[in-house]
Amino acid sequence: MELKRIPQMKHTDTDLFFLLSGPCAIEGETMALRIAETVVGIADRLKIPYIFKGSFKKANRSRLDSFTGIGDEKALKILRKVSETFKVPTVTDIHTEEDAARAAQYVDVLQIPAFLARQTDLLVAAARTGRTVNIKKGQFMSPESMRHAVTKVEESGNAQVMITDRGTMFGYQDMVVDFRGIPTMRAYAPVVLDVTHSLQQPNQSSGVTGGRPALIGTMARAGVAAGVDGLFMETHFDPANAKSDGANMLDLALLEKLLTDLVAIRKTVNAL
Repeated sequence: MELKRIPQMKHTDTDLFFLLSGPCAIEGETMALRIAETVVGIADRLKIPYIFKGSFKKANRSRLDSFTGIGDEKALKILRKVSETFKVPTVTDIHTEEDAARAAQYVDVLQIPAFLARQTDLLVAAARTGRTVNIKKGQFMSPESMRHAVTKVEESGNAQVMITDRGTMFGYQDMVVDFRGIPTMRAYAPVVLDVTHSLQQPNQSSGVTGGRPALIGTMARAGVAAGVDGLFMETHFDPANAKSDGANMLDLALLEKLLTDLVAIRKTVNAL
């Protein structure tokens, strides 16, 4: 697949944020194309650089019977079809060194899950593909410690790296975003705020992760005002019936209004 230009990830006060958005998991071709078409239209109207997000498989599940995917190759081919149909870059998360080499044939950005942010072999394997690497900050890691994760990628010959903050674990079932970490991590790489995963309520006794989607707007507005370079938001046209992370996803019908507000906030902050 021809590598398309990834949105410029610059530390400038005048740029709008870029957006990583899509379903938690690829559930099928029709749903992926439907979501992509809607978000591409919104992003184009608002002039927001856009990367389509979808997991080709879910390796970190609470229960053995949780949905993990429709088949690796099938899902990766859907990601490629989204990219070719709408001319947008795509991002998916990887979990093993073998995943890095395989997924790099289909997508433009390889995402390192938060629980794996310290896994040196995985970071190096992702870096060596030449794809942009998005490292999610571990829920157990300080903002300062992310410098070492970024360095592993850069010293493996890849300068295209960004950090995504998805909150820090406080207690067993809650996540908290410390916005003081944004300027700290921006000294190492462009910083993305994972709005929807920051509102997860993991480790529920049912084995199904909960969430607080009513706070998505609050979290996103705070991140944009704080100067994040990008936003990560999972969205679905039917969150209640999504096969993964439906409890904290944004209803697709609410996305345009929220992004319109966020663009206005960023332009206001830039004008100060």
